[in-house]
Amino acid sequence: MHVEQLIRMVNQIGSFFEAMPDRSEALHDLALHLQRFWEPRMRRELLQHLDAAGSGALNPVSAEAIHLHRALLE
Repeated sequence: MHVEQLIRMVNQIGSFFEAMPDRSEALHDLALHLQRFWEPRMRRELLQHLDAAGSGALNPVSAEAIHLHRALLE
């Protein structure tokens, strides 16, 4: 899968979770969603891209969720 598609998908998921009133819960739930529903290779490709290029393409909630809960995604 192309990394641009992964970024677009995680940003769409992040937009959904951003509407939750409890931000810490939203960040954790976003990471859990990626852990549960994304294949390991999708998560690995996204993390490799973020390590190389930074998180500038991610919306703020997605970037924060991945940064705080990276261990869930590895």
